[in-house]
Amino acid sequence: MKALIFEKSGIENLKISDVKEPTLGPHDVLVKVKMAGVNPIDYFVVNFIPVTPMPHIPGAEIYGEVAKVGDHVKSVNIGDKVVVYNRVFDGKCDMCLQGMEQLCRNGGIISIITNGGFSEYFSVSEHNLVKVEGINDEIAASLPVAALTAYHALSTVQVFGKTVVVFGASGNTGQFAVQFAKMMGGYVIAVSNKNWVKEFGADEVVSYDKVEEKVKELTNGRMADIVINSVGSSVWDKSLSVLGLNGKLLFFGGITGSNVSLDLGAIYGKHASLIGTTGGNRKELVELASMAKKLKVKVWKVRKLEDGKEALQDLFNKNRDGRILIKIE
Repeated sequence: MKALIFEKSGIENLKISDVKEPTLGPHDVLVKVKMAGVNPIDYFVVNFIPVTPMPHIPGAEIYGEVAKVGDHVKSVNIGDKVVVYNRVFDGKCDMCLQGMEQLCRNGGIISIITNGGFSEYFSVSEHNLVKVEGINDEIAASLPVAALTAYHALSTVQVFGKTVVVFGASGNTGQFAVQFAKMMGGYVIAVSNKNWVKEFGADEVVSYDKVEEKVKELTNGRMADIVINSVGSSVWDKSLSVLGLNGKLLFFGGITGSNVSLDLGAIYGKHASLIGTTGGNRKELVELASMAKKLKVKVWKVRKLEDGKEALQDLFNKNRDGRILIKIE
């Protein structure tokens, strides 16, 4: 099968190759990959994060069709459309038993401790698969990372009746954060230079350079109850400055960097909570699959597998206007 692989870290080492099709254990499923999302994690996997096995196939966000099943597989059938929950989990540790499979003490992230899905076929335990029906490929390929990350983060707080400011509102997770915050009953202020985010549920769209004064104006000085930073260090100070008293700052992205300086007084003086989140749990992905028909996704580019290197580089294109996806034919 064809796959994007690298034998040594560095995007310059990423190439298309013919590799052996994965073998199946009794509870494993072979998925014919139809589309894969391109996310910052994929760039970091290729360039910086220690991974196994090597040579390595990246790709954390996977949608496809069941092509073959192991002898003991019962939950899916050949031909089913599925998305892949991208965490390895044992279902036995204290985190898993609390419904936090993404924090499994004996697990990890698919595409870091296993090969990923930038390939024609991908094998995984049946317990990682969630069926999807009646939705387009672009939405399906956006559920396991982009949508799930935003959905889980907002599920950790009470959104109804609150003012929610979303930084990076036109990005991978940001466009879903806008939708979920609105669905959950929030007043949504999207920080973006893209007006199309209004069509995704934003009540207001404000620019980065005027975000503080506009949030102050729109909230009569109260500022935001909830702030989402899916961007990283470049908007950290602004994220804190628009956060109101007893506010919650949710953060889960670092595409612009992860190192920040903290003014502790600005945090405890507001009685603020800083909440870091990662991914989501399997139950939440099942919930997303059931509501997927209500969701939208803005796609900027659909690349071929052979153009995977360019797809990863596109993440940092200043003209990027929505998601980047890889279609595998």
